[in-house]
Amino acid sequence: MKAPISYLLLFVVCAGCNFFSADKKKISEDSLQYYPPTPAQLTKEQFRQYRRSLNDFFDTTLLNKSFNGGILIAKDGAVIYEKYKGWTDLRKKDLPAGQAGSMTSITPMHIASTSKTFTAIAILMMVQENKLSLDDSLNKFFPGFPYPGITVKMLLNHRSGLPNYVYFIPNSKWDKKKYVTNSIVLDLLYTGKPNRSFSPDTHFSYSNTNYVLLASIIEKVSGKLFPGYMKEKIFEPLQMNHTHIFTLADTLTVTPSFNYNGNFWENDNLEGTYGDKNVYTTPQDLLKWDQALYTGQLLNKTMLDSAFAPQSFEKPSIHNYGLGWRLQLLPNGKKIIYHFGRWHGFNAAFARLTDEKVTIIILGNRFTRSIYNTAVLSYDIFGDYMQRKNFTDDDSDSPESTGNSAKPEKKIKNSPIRKKSLSKTRG
Repeated sequence: MKAPISYLLLFVVCAGCNFFSADKKKISEDSLQYYPPTPAQLTKEQFRQYRRSLNDFFDTTLLNKSFNGGILIAKDGAVIYEKYKGWTDLRKKDLPAGQAGSMTSITPMHIASTSKTFTAIAILMMVQENKLSLDDSLNKFFPGFPYPGITVKMLLNHRSGLPNYVYFIPNSKWDKKKYVTNSIVLDLLYTGKPNRSFSPDTHFSYSNTNYVLLASIIEKVSGKLFPGYMKEKIFEPLQMNHTHIFTLADTLTVTPSFNYNGNFWENDNLEGTYGDKNVYTTPQDLLKWDQALYTGQLLNKTMLDSAFAPQSFEKPSIHNYGLGWRLQLLPNGKKIIYHFGRWHGFNAAFARLTDEKVTIIILGNRFTRSIYNTAVLSYDIFGDYMQRKNFTDDDSDSPESTGNSAKPEKKIKNSPIRKKSLSKTRG
């Protein structure tokens, strides 16, 4: 017996509603909503020109040294150069074939102060969601905090005047055999009351304490531990599958670091803090991070622009700091958004040339300042960034007395890398 046409039509409509309802649910739960924009298409000639220049440059600078790590250069989200050299663990490089762990695209490395970019964006996401304000006093989160007049914004732009725990804890009576954590840094500020460096918001001074406290604020507001919160809100949505926040439970499993001479760099009692450091990631995952910052996936344009705007003007300089990001504001109008980092034998360089939509990422686990020098000089492959061969490492998280002291290295020579100008090339 045939069903009436009206029943058939009702069945089709209901089925269609169920299909679209299920599909809508699938879309809402799909982390691809956070996926970076589709890379622009480079012509073969553009790709070849960039590739040739980058090959010549890195072959004559970083790769002919004792570099151990990964390099990734992208334009408009498209990878135009990627190379990995060395071993994950230099102590095992002489093992028989099949047992040695070569450095690969999925080897996570400690990015030290470059981690601050993640902490800063997470805070700004909370501001955007009206969960806190940049003008909130620290007393709102830490009642009775013994340093009055400090706001969340002053932590972000390093204008708080708080002393750097990396220096005051090693010089305190703290038991060097015990690991320092975020809660201990906070406790020592309450109990030890080390002298502040200056009155709040009078000038800039880089202090890792600021970002330890920002991570603690995130925990207070979210009710979640910082590593889990960052995984849930940033790493998983952006499909950064080889990125995590280090905790002391990871000590035996993470990628180790080494001194310039290849000697293993022992951990110390400052390993347990996060927010200021302790993100382990890969060049490919950092590219996903970079690309997400070109969209409104995490922050709206106004909030992003505030992160990349200079905050300190006491001393005239091309160098400045935004909200979690270092800046170079060049006389010719060019702007470099970046954050480098060093922790023990790890060196990280992460730079964004937003005029050309170029991303420069260099990570290593064998100490060498050449990573920073090389990253800086590579800017000029893509435009007139006025870089010079002398570069000061201003992103070290390690006090000189911590771990192995790194022997100063000779600065690399400026190479004739711009045989053919690519500054006007667009992808």
